[in-house]
Amino acid sequence: MNFSIQTILENEKYQLIPLHQGDFESLYEVASDPEVWKQHPNKDRYKREVFENFFKGAIESKGAFKIVEKFSGEVLGSTRFYDFDENKNSIFIGYTFYGTKFWGKGINPQIKKLMLDYIFQFVDIIYFHIGKENYRSQIALERLGGQKIAEEEVAYFGEPTRTNFVYEIKKENH
Repeated sequence: MNFSIQTILENEKYQLIPLHQGDFESLYEVASDPEVWKQHPNKDRYKREVFENFFKGAIESKGAFKIVEKFSGEVLGSTRFYDFDENKNSIFIGYTFYGTKFWGKGINPQIKKLMLDYIFQFVDIIYFHIGKENYRSQIALERLGGQKIAEEEVAYFGEPTRTNFVYEIKKENH
């Protein structure tokens, strides 16, 4: 891999800043709302001890970001690149969540655009795992041009295996 999956990405309104250990409290403040995880396969991530495990996995992935609004400095949520596959020339984007007050404001498409534009310089296919019951994220990804291509069991870091749909966006369709 001759590129970084943890570089600062930004547009005029938002920054994706590589996640560090010191970001736990500010990110947990966003994640501690049960509503954030309601449609997610792992609905109890709002609990501190469960989120601690999620956060540990994010740090160990070395591809995680905190999403920050530039004007206010407020942490909106998190996302990450993961599972780069050199043979398929592909990578996953996922583990994305936002605080509920940021839902429906057009933020996610802007964040995904930053990520897609950056990573398509290095890979040809981007995959996404989306929980089978996470209708909000399925719709959001379809709006970005994602195609559902499979269903598979996904073992999240230190969490039970859950059924997810696999979506893809190919470079030539971006």
